[in-house]
Parts: sequence; C-alpha cells; structure tokens
Amino acid sequence: MATVGKGKQQQRVGTGVRGADDILGGGYLPESATLVRGEPGAGKSIFSLHFLAAGIDADETAMYINLGEPEDYIRDTARDFDLNVNGVEFLNLSPSGDRFQEEETYTLFRADEVETPSLVKNIRTEVQEVNPDRVVVDPVTEFRYLAPDDHQFRSQILGLIEFLKSEGATVLLTSQAASSMPDDDLQFLVDAVINMLEEPGRRTMHVSKFRGSSVRRGHHTLQITDDGMRVWPQLDPNRHERERSTAKLSSGVPELDSLLSGGLTSGTITFLSGPTGVGKTTTGLQFMKETAGRGQRSVLYSFEEDRQTLFERAEAVNIPITDMIDRETLNVEVIGPDELTIDEFTHQIRTEVEDNDSEVVMIDGTSGFEKSLRGVGAEPMQDLVKIGRYLRNMGVTGVVTNEVHDITGQFRATEQGMSYLADSIVVLRHVEYKGSLRKVIGVLKMRTSEFENQLRELEITEHGLRVGESLPELRGILTGTPTWDENVD
Repeated sequence: MATVGKGKQQQRVGTGVRGADDILGGGYLPESATLVRGEPGAGKSIFSLHFLAAGIDADETAMYINLGEPEDYIRDTARDFDLNVNGVEFLNLSPSGDRFQEEETYTLFRADEVETPSLVKNIRTEVQEVNPDRVVVDPVTEFRYLAPDDHQFRSQILGLIEFLKSEGATVLLTSQAASSMPDDDLQFLVDAVINMLEEPGRRTMHVSKFRGSSVRRGHHTLQITDDGMRVWPQLDPNRHERERSTAKLSSGVPELDSLLSGGLTSGTITFLSGPTGVGKTTTGLQFMKETAGRGQRSVLYSFEEDRQTLFERAEAVNIPITDMIDRETLNVEVIGPDELTIDEFTHQIRTEVEDNDSEVVMIDGTSGFEKSLRGVGAEPMQDLVKIGRYLRNMGVTGVVTNEVHDITGQFRATEQGMSYLADSIVVLRHVEYKGSLRKVIGVLKMRTSEFENQLRELEITEHGLRVGESLPELRGILTGTPTWDENVD
C-alpha cells in the first residue's frame, strides 16, 4: 500500500491479522508507530510477522529489525504459520547476530556522533538502502539495556521513530511488558498501543491508544492456531441495525398462539422459563418447525444437551429436525464446555443472521451459556443483553430457555434476575393435581401486545405439542400445589 509520504494516499495499512483491522477501523494509519505490548509468549512476534507478510503480499517492501530472537528462528516461526516473509529484509541485531557482534561498543549514540559505531546509525543506513514501507522493531525494549540512562533511551527511540516515519514507513515496535520493566515512556512516544493479554480462559487484544481515529474499545478474543493469529471482535450491538418487521411468528399450535395474541413478535426476545423436563426446548423447536414450514431458517445453540439426545427427543414429538437440517431451514450447534469464547460465539450468531439469513435464534440454556463460554465477564447476563440487543436491531426473533431449579413450590419466573432482558416471558410449570403430575403453560409478560392472562394445560405427545383449554377452576397453580374451585363456571 502506498503511504502518505509515497503517494499521499490516505488509506489504512492492514495488520494482516484476521479480525484486527475491524477493531482498528481498517488498520494502522500510514506512517504511524504502534507499540505492541505483551508478556513473553503473548504472540507479539507472530502479530508482527503477519504485518510484514501482508506487506509482501501487497508488493510492498518490509524490514524486520530483530534484537531478540535470531533471524533463523523468526523465519522458522513464519514458516510454521505459512507466512510469506521471503521478501523481508532482516537487520539482525540480536545478541547472536553477526552485525551486533561486530560492533565495538553496545552503547547507543545519537546519529550525529559518528566518531563511534552506533546501532542507530546502522539502522538508519539500512533503512535508507531498503526504503521499506513496513518496519518491525522486535523488541524495542532491548535498546533500554544499551542506553546510559532513561532520558537518553527515550530520546534515541523518539529519534528512531521519527526517522522511520519520515522515510515513509509504517512502524511496529514490540515491548516485553512486565512489572520489572515498565514501558510507560514508550507508550507516550507512539501513535497507537495494542495490548496482548492473557486472561482467564483466553488471550485478548486491547487497544488503549490510537491517535487520529476511533477504534473499537474493549478486550477482544485473540487466538493463535496452526493457521496463524486471529482476532474475534466483541459484539457491539450499536454497529448493527436493519429494518424490522412487526409480524407475528406462529407456533403452529392455535391454543399456544392464542396465549401469545397470535404468536411471537418478530425482532423480540422471548424467555421460555421453567424447571427441567417441562418442555422448554420442545416449545422453542415448535416455533422453529413452523418457521421452517414457511421456508425460513432458524438456528439453535444447545448448551445443555448432546446432539443425539436432542434429535431423538425432537423426532419423538413429531418435530422433523433431521429433515429441517437437510433442507437448510435449521442449523443446530451443540456447544460444549470451554469450546468457544464469548466473542467466537457472537461471531457465529452474526454469521447466521447476516450471511445465512436466519430469522430465529434460540439459545438453549442460560446456565450452560454462563458456564460453557470462555471469557464471559463477571456479569454474564450482560453478554446475553448485548446478544439480545443485536437480535432486536437486526429484526431477528430470539428465544432463550431459562431453567429454574425448583420443580414445584413457590414460583419464580427466573432465578438469575433476567426478566428485564426479555420482551416476553412464557412460563412452563409442573403441577400436581389429584396425584397426577401435569404441565401448564402461560404468558407472564409481553411488551409488544396484549396477551391471554390464563394458564393452559400443556401436553407433549408423539403427535407434537398440545395446549388445552384455559384452567380457570384451578387456584394456586404457580405454587405447584393447586386446588379446585367448584364454584367457577
């Protein structure tokens, strides 16, 4: 890419790391200096190699000034991740490097102190010969050992940065961030600061400084796999919106639709709340079955059931889940513990909504959601709030199953204080009546329309969901121990 000094084009310089440009608003600013911070093993060198390889792929010139690992090791690392650095010019100043060993002194001097050999002078000479578009200095903190004092170190690094930028280069400097070697002074000298952190259950990328442009704040999941490095940006609901419909989504069961005044309103979030075994997942799948019948697509994320159990249960109650999947009107993703980070999961949702046109998204199990995903914050339901806001903004109907752990007894709609997240709450409940265990269903809340405030008996049969007439003669159903009022007509 032509930088400002080599063509006056105001465009971004790509990082080469999938997902990172999205966080940086398109990439680095041309002729800027970015500090990439992290503890040893955080992936700073790999991040830098992606940057240089992207330049080579774009027919740019690139230079790697290595003061840590030797050149052979860096090239081997690039080869391991299938990164093309064949055209990168290496200035090997690592302790084992020939040019470093040939120096008569390891003290940094200003460029005009030509009486004594100088690393800075050596770098300037090489840069002017190569004329690179992209430069990596890895790690720049090694220079601190060579400077007589902190003031001299800052002055030399600032001079080096300004020289590289004046030559038309976009610069990455890596820092071995550690409490034993603070790099606050370096952060003041650069245009941008990227932090690579090790957090519970995941690595993250966090941009703490970026001059001249807005960036996406927060800690975004960063992964290093055999395919290289990738960043999964946090979900920001405010960045996504499209025209919404107020149409009703029918369940295909007239009595259930009657409870819901016609069905679920598109672009809303409905909680199906109740104890285990009461039929929450089956009820959600019933809406998906009806959606499939109209040729529209749904996706189910199951956190609490394995695939075989889910399929057997669905087929046993006349929900043709296998056929729906074959016709691509349904996608089922079973997510096990620690399989995904929260940012990978929200990326999957975005792919289903934006690329596959899914009209219904079901998250089966709030407890599993909280426990299975790595990187969920101290307030896990806040992540669910963001997902809900995203689905609403995109006009997608969200269905969330929420398990309350008391099978009978005093009624609670949710056990985690989540009722404020829902536009609608459908309660399903086990009740005991005359020695028989039955199920009931009712609507506790609907923000978008009126609803039937009666409870109805729910049966799950081999022919599907059956919702009976209302039960006005029963009292105390929500306590789990109802009584029959003979005086009710």
